[in-house]
Amino acid sequence: MEVPNQVPNQVPNKVPNGSRPRRFSTVLLVAVIVVCLAAGGLIGYSISNIATQGRINDLQNELSTLPNQNVTYFLGNNVSLSQLYDQVKASVVVVEDEQPESSVFGTYYSQVQGSGFIYNYTGQMVIVTNYHVVENAINVTATFSDGNTYPASVLGYDPYEDLAVLSANPSQSEWKPLAITSSSTLEVGDPVVAVGSPYELAGTMTVGIVSALGRTLSESETGGYPIASIIQTSTAINPGNSGGPLLNYEGKVVGITTAIVSNSQGLGFAIPSNAIIRETESLITTGEYNQHPALGISGVDMSYDIAQAMHTNYTYGFLIESVSQGSSLQGGTNQKTIDGSQVTIGGDIIIKINQTRIANLDALSSYLEENTLPGQTVNVTVVRSNQAAPIMVSVKLGTRPSAYST
Repeated sequence: MEVPNQVPNQVPNKVPNGSRPRRFSTVLLVAVIVVCLAAGGLIGYSISNIATQGRINDLQNELSTLPNQNVTYFLGNNVSLSQLYDQVKASVVVVEDEQPESSVFGTYYSQVQGSGFIYNYTGQMVIVTNYHVVENAINVTATFSDGNTYPASVLGYDPYEDLAVLSANPSQSEWKPLAITSSSTLEVGDPVVAVGSPYELAGTMTVGIVSALGRTLSESETGGYPIASIIQTSTAINPGNSGGPLLNYEGKVVGITTAIVSNSQGLGFAIPSNAIIRETESLITTGEYNQHPALGISGVDMSYDIAQAMHTNYTYGFLIESVSQGSSLQGGTNQKTIDGSQVTIGGDIIIKINQTRIANLDALSSYLEENTLPGQTVNVTVVRSNQAAPIMVSVKLGTRPSAYST
């Protein structure tokens, strides 16, 4: 009996235990995590952006309620520099002229430009500037802040103070004088402002402080005599500033910018306003000022090395090398080379005048210029080589030689 063919039972292919199902589960899990993170980041960014935008809108609303104002810079005592500039700018002028120069081809005239400022002297309007700005000049002009230019004349000048006073004939409305206050009120560290025309840049304002007081300057116009009581300032001063005002924060003149030291940084000098106060009347009425006192001496500042050479303990003061004929002061007797320079030692060392300590030539010149006049008698305390202690000598002051040609 035939038995029908039987098909063997087909067993499905077996997958290794856990392979495909587990891989699918892992991929699915990772995808879910990524989607959740992306969704969370998007939701967080949206919430943060909404909050930030809300804060920006709040700030914009706050700003819109504020008045529209320009920024104003204030310094000590609530001084606005921009307001100070507006207050004084119309009082500063540009002074231009032509001055003679010598060459191998003869004399020619070069253009000179400086600054000046308007001053009301008992009802007479004048322009104050430096002497060196108008020295031997021709074709002098003054340009006012509105651009109008007028011929100017030199009323008077004083080379010993580098000071000159000019006249001009603008319209009455263009005279806008500055007030002048005593330079004796200044102290080192006081803020000051200079306004002038450096490098032909009219109306330039710079700010600094008083760096030192009682300096001296020597210029060719003074014949070797020092310009006394000079103000040293950190205010930027450049060629063309000469003759412009140095102002305090009240807008009052305390000096006249006069000089810079070549290749220096922040080192400028100004004539003290006391010189203007002292001399203006004479410069206007007589054209000159001849009341500069003189002791009739020449010498050098004391130093440690000079003191050693003179066998004295006084390392400060002013050593007299020579005196004018008939002086009660004594000059030097022995010339020595000290620190590379020839010094005549053995003379009196001035250490006081009228009980005011004299440390050097700066102090000596400044005291005489600020406190004395020719013809007065002063008490000079000196260290004299043949005396055991300092002695006091009475000296009648003379007058500096005239700086004016006849």
